[in-house]
Amino acid sequence: MAKIIKAIRGMNDILPDAAHQWHFFEQTVQDWLAMYGYRNIRTPIVEQSDLFVRSIGEVTDIVEKEMYCFVDHLNNDSLALRPEGTASCVRAVIEHNLLYGGPQRLYYCGPMFRHERPQKGRYRQFHQVGVEALGFSGPDIDAELMIMCARLWQMLGITGLRLEISTLGNADSRALHRARLINYFEKHTGALDEDASRRLHVNPLRILDSKNPQMQSIIEGAPKLVDDLDEESRLHFESVQQILRARGVSFEINPRLVRGLDYYNRTVFEWVTDKLGAQSAVCAGGRYDGLIEQVGGKPAPACGFAMGVERLLALMQECGQAITQPVPDIYIVHQGVHAAEYAWKAAEYLRDADCRVILHCGSGSFKAQMKKADASGARYALIIGDDEALAQQVTLKSLREFTDQARVDLSTVCELIQA
Repeated sequence: MAKIIKAIRGMNDILPDAAHQWHFFEQTVQDWLAMYGYRNIRTPIVEQSDLFVRSIGEVTDIVEKEMYCFVDHLNNDSLALRPEGTASCVRAVIEHNLLYGGPQRLYYCGPMFRHERPQKGRYRQFHQVGVEALGFSGPDIDAELMIMCARLWQMLGITGLRLEISTLGNADSRALHRARLINYFEKHTGALDEDASRRLHVNPLRILDSKNPQMQSIIEGAPKLVDDLDEESRLHFESVQQILRARGVSFEINPRLVRGLDYYNRTVFEWVTDKLGAQSAVCAGGRYDGLIEQVGGKPAPACGFAMGVERLLALMQECGQAITQPVPDIYIVHQGVHAAEYAWKAAEYLRDADCRVILHCGSGSFKAQMKKADASGARYALIIGDDEALAQQVTLKSLREFTDQARVDLSTVCELIQA
C-alpha cells in the first residue's frame, strides 16, 4: 500500500463542514467593502523576494526567519511566497499605473505564507483580508479605516474587541527616537536577549516589539516615541483621535504599539481581544507614506490594514455566532427507466426556479434512497416512479414535518414548498 501523503504542517484543509463559515465571512466582507467604495485586486502568491526585503525590512522576523524563499532554477530568480499583501498590492499599483487616475481604494483576500511554529491562530498558510487606501494624505482616511472596522465587527456579531492606536511620526522624529533608544538599551545590554542584541544598532524599534517576558520591564522603561514627535505628526494624530471620538469609536492610546513591518509611519493601530489566548491581534494596520516610493513608484501617501480570517472566524465562534450551513430544498428520489428521465427534467426545472436540488445518482431501492434524502438535510423529498413520470407528476413529501405526502404537478412544487 502506498504511503499516505498528508498536508504540510501548518497548512490546513478547509473541509465542507467549515467552508460555509468562510463563505459567510467572505460574502459579508465583500458587502461591507462595497459600502465604502473599495474594489477588489488580486495579485500572485509568488513575487520577487526583493519586493518583501525592500518593503518589509531586512532586519525583521518575517524576512530573517519566516519567509518562504526559493530559487527558480529555470532562470535563477529569487522568489518568495507572499508573507503579507500590502507590498504585492503596491507593486501592482505601480506596475499598472493605477494612481494615474487618482486615489485608489483597494482590497484583497487570500492566502499568505510564513514559516512559523504552528499554533492556534497562527499557521504557516493563513488567510488575510487587506484594505489599502492609496493617494490619501489626510487623517480622515486613517480614521475611516478604523471606523469601518467597527461596522464589520457589528455585521459579524463580534464583541469585546479593543482598538489601540499610536503614531510613529515621520522619518526625522523616528531618527531622533532611534538614537535615544540605542542610548537607553546600551545601558541594559546585559539584559537583552540574542535578537535584541543583534538589532540594537540596526533597528532598535523592533526591540519594543519583543514578546520575551524577561525583557518587558526594560522595554517599559524605554523612551516613548510620542515624546519625540514632530509637530505635523502630532497634529495629524490629534485629528485622527477627534474624528474617532466624534463617530463614537472608543480607543486606547498605546505608546508601545510598534508594527512588525518597517514601512509604517504616523498612525498605527490594532484591534485586539482577550478571547484567543496569545494571538490577541485580529486586525492591524496604519499609514505607510514612504512605501510606494520605496518600491519604485512616484511618492504618494497610503494607509491600510490587514485582518486574519482564521482568527476572526475563531472569535465569531467564541462570541456564539453560529452560522447555519445551507441545506438542500429538495432531494429527488426515483426508480424506473421513465422515472430516471423525468427526474433529470424535474431537477433542472426546479433549479431554474432557484431551488437547491440534489438528484439521487446511482441505484438503490426507494427505502434506501429515502434514507439518503433524510441524511442530506433536505426539507422535502420528491418521489418519482414510472407511474408519476408517465403522468408528468411527482410525489412531494416533507422530511421535517408530519404532513401527508401529495401527488402534484411539477409546476406547483415551488409554490408548495414556499408556502
